[in-house]
Amino acid sequence: MATRTQARTAVVQMLYALDLGNDDMTKQSNEYLDERKIKGAKHEFADSLFQGVLEHLNEIDEVIKSHLTKEWDFSRLDKVDKAILRLAVFEILFTDLAYQVVINESVEIAKLLSSENSTRFINGMLDKIAKEKEK
Repeated sequence: MATRTQARTAVVQMLYALDLGNDDMTKQSNEYLDERKIKGAKHEFADSLFQGVLEHLNEIDEVIKSHLTKEWDFSRLDKVDKAILRLAVFEILFTDLAYQVVINESVEIAKLLSSENSTRFINGMLDKIAKEKEK
């Protein structure tokens, strides 16, 4: 049985594929999750995250952009890092999960899919966003 981390990782991979231009991913998301043995409640969890990110994508991207330095343009973000950030920002802003859990999960996914520099970047960015929301 899949874990929530595995469900989130699959969502990040689907968001990454979408960002690369695989527009069919929105239609194939159920098949993709099934192939990764994400079933039952975890499947519903992953699907709700994926659909939620898509529904709020413009708002999520604006939050990410507003936390980038002037020297760092949104288009320069690594696509894997962008997918991780999109999922995490959705969870921070639109779910009741504790932001500490979301940040920890995001860092763990970054360790799996991205670089060591990315883990620090993602951790710092999400910490700022979460603390700003708490105000």
